[in-house]
Amino acid sequence: MAEATAATSGARFTPRRVFAAVVLAGLGLVPIVAAATGEPFYVTLFTRILVFAIAATGLNLILGYGALVSFGHAMYVGLGAYAVGLLGHHGITSGWAHVAAALVAGALVAVAVGSVCLRTARGGGGMAFIMITLAFAQMLYFLAVSLREYGGDDGLPVRQRSDFGLFTLDDNTVLYYTAYAVLLAVLFVFWRLVHARFGMVLRGCKVNERRMAALGFPTLRYKLAAYVISALVCALAGVLMANLTKFVAPSYMAWSVSGELIVMVVLGGMGTLVGPAVGATALLLLEELLSSLKIGVAWFDTLVNQHWLALIGLFVVAVVLVMKQGLYGRFVAREEAAEAAEAARTADAADRAAAQGEATPSSARGSAPR
Repeated sequence: MAEATAATSGARFTPRRVFAAVVLAGLGLVPIVAAATGEPFYVTLFTRILVFAIAATGLNLILGYGALVSFGHAMYVGLGAYAVGLLGHHGITSGWAHVAAALVAGALVAVAVGSVCLRTARGGGGMAFIMITLAFAQMLYFLAVSLREYGGDDGLPVRQRSDFGLFTLDDNTVLYYTAYAVLLAVLFVFWRLVHARFGMVLRGCKVNERRMAALGFPTLRYKLAAYVISALVCALAGVLMANLTKFVAPSYMAWSVSGELIVMVVLGGMGTLVGPAVGATALLLLEELLSSLKIGVAWFDTLVNQHWLALIGLFVVAVVLVMKQGLYGRFVAREEAAEAAEAARTADAADRAAAQGEATPSSARGSAPR
């Protein structure tokens, strides 16, 4: 009976599932809408949103589920982008080679950086972890700036987009749906991951790492594995970013990009599956809207267009104050609160039934004829 109830509750349409389905389905329809309205710019804009959604989803694995605040994940986006730029500069246009180089470089750097950061900041992901990840990201940033042969601070153009044999990313619509497919694949893998033993241990470390270690779990290995997986997803986002802009530059690794990814995760909802994608969509759409808003009032248009970043800051602060769980996280929090209340009512009813069952035999004995 309990299994049937769980299956029924898992299959029902909740506001959280409906909202997530609408967001993901809407993203899948963007090229169709752009073609119908004659606005190809929408495809480019939403491809950028998808790329940042992938990177923010990768960061959310350690930030939302592991409480590890990394201020250096833009480093892996830059590594993925430079894998495309450097190989393309030397005449290698194979998309498989670009992806392989990005993943290998991302894995090697993530294992080295993650081992140092996690061991140094043992016991949590506090200020020490933040500053060390930032330091490593800045080191790689200045390394990219020093590569004068590859453009240095001015960056490096990507002459040809990645070619995967069966398809090429030269067409913007193909690039869009490739990024869309990658996002869906990452969401599915992370859904399986966070509900598996790995995800349970990671969330346990978030709550009380010492207790998890006392239970016999190698917490450092789990956190390092999560850090590496997170970095690899960001490297994939970097590959797509280089193909989108057809340009790579050290600015992709700047600390401000890492901060932007953190804001996307917080805005959408930390520790939720679709929250980072919602946060990336909301933040980048608001950025585009405010920076180009025209309502016909000169002073107002100038104020908004020149100070759009301050307005976005006010919006983020308002969301954090009013909806602490984030735009999507609020739906998740309400659903979890309702489920907890229902479970409490069920347990209370079971206790009352058990108490009545114990009282009935004695009363029956007392009223039996002698």
